[in-house]
Amino acid sequence: MAPYLFLCLFLFCPHLYASFSSSGSHSCSSLIQFKNSFSITQTEYASFYCDRVAGLKSYPKTNSWKEGTDCCSWDGVTCDHLNAHVIALDLSCSWLYGNFPSNTTLFLLPHLQKLNLAYNDFSLSKIPSEFGRFTSLFYLNLSNTGFAGEVPSQVSHLSKLVSLDLSSGGYVQTIDKHALEGLVHNLTEVRHLFLDGMNMSSVNAHVFMNLSSSLSSLSLARCDLQGKFPKNIFDLPNLNLLNLEGNQNLNLDPLKFNRSSNLEHLDLSSVSFSTELIDSVDNLQALKYLDLSGNSFFQGLSVSFTNLSSLEYLILRGANFCGGLPDSMGNLVSLKFLDLSNSNLSGPLPRSLGNLLQLTYLDLRSNKLSGQIPLSILNLTQLEYLEIAKIFLEGSILDEVTAVPNLIYLVLYDNLLNGTLPSWLYTAPSLKEVEHFPWNNIAVLDLSSNLIRGNLPIPASMINVFLISNNSFNGEVSSLICNATYLKILDLSHNNLSGTIPRCFGNLSNSLQFLNLKKNKFYGTIPPTFAEGCQLTNFNLNGNLLEGPLTPSILNCIGLEVLDLGNNKINDTFPHWLGSLPQLQVLVLKSNHMHGSLCVNSSKSSPFFSKIQIFDLSSNYFSGPLPVRYINSFKAIINLEKIGSTMSYMGVNNPGIGGFFTYSIGIVMKGQDMELVKIFTMWMIIDLSNNQFEGGIPEVFGKLNLLKGLNLSHNNLNGGIPTSIGNLTSLEWLDLSSNRLSGTIPNRLADLSFLSSFNVSENKLHGQIPQGKQFNTFGNDSYQGNKGLCGFPVSKGCNIIEPAPPNVLEKDGSKSNITFGWKVVLIGYGCGVVFGMSVGYVVFKIGKPKWLVNLVEIQHEKKRRRKSKDGSRSNGRRRI
Repeated sequence: MAPYLFLCLFLFCPHLYASFSSSGSHSCSSLIQFKNSFSITQTEYASFYCDRVAGLKSYPKTNSWKEGTDCCSWDGVTCDHLNAHVIALDLSCSWLYGNFPSNTTLFLLPHLQKLNLAYNDFSLSKIPSEFGRFTSLFYLNLSNTGFAGEVPSQVSHLSKLVSLDLSSGGYVQTIDKHALEGLVHNLTEVRHLFLDGMNMSSVNAHVFMNLSSSLSSLSLARCDLQGKFPKNIFDLPNLNLLNLEGNQNLNLDPLKFNRSSNLEHLDLSSVSFSTELIDSVDNLQALKYLDLSGNSFFQGLSVSFTNLSSLEYLILRGANFCGGLPDSMGNLVSLKFLDLSNSNLSGPLPRSLGNLLQLTYLDLRSNKLSGQIPLSILNLTQLEYLEIAKIFLEGSILDEVTAVPNLIYLVLYDNLLNGTLPSWLYTAPSLKEVEHFPWNNIAVLDLSSNLIRGNLPIPASMINVFLISNNSFNGEVSSLICNATYLKILDLSHNNLSGTIPRCFGNLSNSLQFLNLKKNKFYGTIPPTFAEGCQLTNFNLNGNLLEGPLTPSILNCIGLEVLDLGNNKINDTFPHWLGSLPQLQVLVLKSNHMHGSLCVNSSKSSPFFSKIQIFDLSSNYFSGPLPVRYINSFKAIINLEKIGSTMSYMGVNNPGIGGFFTYSIGIVMKGQDMELVKIFTMWMIIDLSNNQFEGGIPEVFGKLNLLKGLNLSHNNLNGGIPTSIGNLTSLEWLDLSSNRLSGTIPNRLADLSFLSSFNVSENKLHGQIPQGKQFNTFGNDSYQGNKGLCGFPVSKGCNIIEPAPPNVLEKDGSKSNITFGWKVVLIGYGCGVVFGMSVGYVVFKIGKPKWLVNLVEIQHEKKRRRKSKDGSRSNGRRRI
């Protein structure tokens, strides 16, 4: 029909056809200009949410937008084919990045009925008031788009809206009382209203009392709502979703759910409510989703669950239980998702859990459960996610878990599971037999921090995360492990594994991001070849028996952030080429047999280690001067290189395969060996101790203004302590002990207010120890072995000589006034009051005679020397 209509327009109504064509052309031009306002940038957060959570495909839809083509055929664009007006635009998850201009050509599309810009990044732009022009809109989604600031009141002009989503993605957005009242009053057709994360601290919850009776979904999560929540909302006949998560100051009392409610989704996590309200949850017979996380159940969970046969999701994460789970939980026969983590649960798990035959997700981690996992759990053959961690169950359940065939995520870390692994987990003599691993689809397997012993199992070929650290596994690592070509996170640390590291690990690095083989008994050399496109960000071989030189092929791992090769037997010169790794933040080569100078050819202009934050070369045989060129290049410590991570700890983030995996290192901190299972992103540490460095300490160290720890002890350094060290206002520990340093301790160091550990023992320092502030907290051990040091806290006092008063008898004959008075008094004391006053009168009148000045100064010097000699003979009368 449409082609015939276009033909009729062309033949019989050419003016209408021209209007039709120009309208379509104008819309296309406006869209092209809108597209050109932004760059295309893929963000991990948006991609994860769109692809993994929402089930939406994340890709740059505007790539299909080409000038000269029909915009009605472009991705995300829908037109009214009768008149070519653009009526719908869906650019959700399209990687748009940049400022959202208030005069954007998007507002030249007045016929828009549906607009979805969710999950892009408009970099803290304000929502333009021009959105109020879209008077035909019935659907508007601006959620998680990076908008910030105040929501314009003009949004309330969109009276035809059926669905409005302004949920914030973590940026601060506010909506004042009047704008919110306008929304509630004018949006008489609205059925879906989502305002999550919107700051409503100045709004009283009663403003929602007049919401439309047609309302189906209301989400006000994390809005900081105040006051009593309107009771009538619970009675709205069409309401099936209510989310009040995180409104801790909201008052829900006195409320009680009635049996006529059609609620299907209820989220009251981190909201205070009465026991009566929870008891009445059993009345919600249509309920499919219930989240009561972050609340306290001091009388236990008293819900009978008798009528909740439709419930599919039950989340009680972080709920503070008194007691255990009731047997009635077995009534939830439709349950698919059960999260009971961190809920202070005690006692045994009810056997009735075995009745939940539809369950695909079960999380029991971090509770106080006792006894054994009930065997009825083996009935849960649909389970894909099982986490039973940090609950200190005894015995072994691994043989039983074999009967759960569809597991994708199995986490059993930090329990007391003991014994050996079941036979099916062990290396088989042929690849064919390995393929009979019982969980062919498993992506995450975590058995770390238990008491498991035996040979290392070979994981399934599809695995992404394999964690077995802190057990008692022994034997060699079979090269068959490299058949796991999707492996991203591998942690075999803190076991008794031996043999050589499989050479195929170098090829596996094109998928592997995190490799930790720390604290085993591996010997031989580091794998000599790392593949091009290497994805490693963390490579930890600390605490083994490895030898030989380092391989330059590690430069293929351009994203490497942490390299820890400490506590081995590596015999090599310093690998200067590591300095070109652009993301390297942590380099640990401590306790090896490395030697030679760290001097760099000054003709090289490229920056070295510009992002380094922890630089540990301690306990080797390095010699020559300290590496000034490197220190000058430490831009991250000099605060010239912005630290890009928003995380508190260093690590690799894989939201789709288990979340955030932290890096770990061992380091000497404030004189103590420390095993850091997490590395703060703001830690800045240099340790060059226990080497053979010589020469002076360069002043350039004073540029490292973010440095928290500096250890140069046990070297052959000489000269003085640079006063520039006093610039290091973030410094928490400083160890310069066991060198040949001379001179005094700069008083400026007393101004380092965070300095809590200080050691300059076994040097040749002299003079008074700085007093006050942090220096009053350091003990005698900080200074022993320096015979010339005096003052608190050492036993040797200082002979402090009062400085001579200023010489006001100027030799140029210039006149003086009252500042000369002390000379007059001194003369009067020696020659008689009358003579002194007479001389004083002459001096004031005609100036200072040279003979008089010389006489007074000679007498004063004799007196000072006599006092000094007397003081040196009497230790008991030294002035401290």
